[in-house]
Amino acid sequence: MLTLGNLSPNKGANRERKRVGRGQGSGRGKTATRGHKGSKSRSGYGTRPGFEGGQMPLQRRLPKRGFHNIFRKEYTIIQVSDLEVFEPGSRVDREALIQTGLIDKRTTLVKVLANGELSKSLTVAVDKISQGARTKIEAAGGTVGG
Repeated sequence: MLTLGNLSPNKGANRERKRVGRGQGSGRGKTATRGHKGSKSRSGYGTRPGFEGGQMPLQRRLPKRGFHNIFRKEYTIIQVSDLEVFEPGSRVDREALIQTGLIDKRTTLVKVLANGELSKSLTVAVDKISQGARTKIEAAGGTVGG
């Protein structure tokens, strides 16, 4: 009967590791399957990623595409409906958003967008806010900035 205690792989499924450099009698002594001379026979040999033996590498053969603005600012997006977790009359700023878990503390810039509804009066002080979000916050009796 086959049980977990007597399982074994099929014959020929697992091959033994090739042990090189263990004497002439092993058949893989002396040069240890590295051949004679050349950089590949020496210790420490290795090429950088993408090296193609001197041929122009693929990443250099392909044309560059597009424009990458190095001054781009990445904003973390918060919806107006996400602000419902705050108590009425409270101040919503970066620290408050981090404490409630709405943004990560590594976040640098925050923007509020107008998705959802807001029923509480809040003071929102973030880096950027859409016109629709500003309207909804002020309609609920809150203020933006400050």
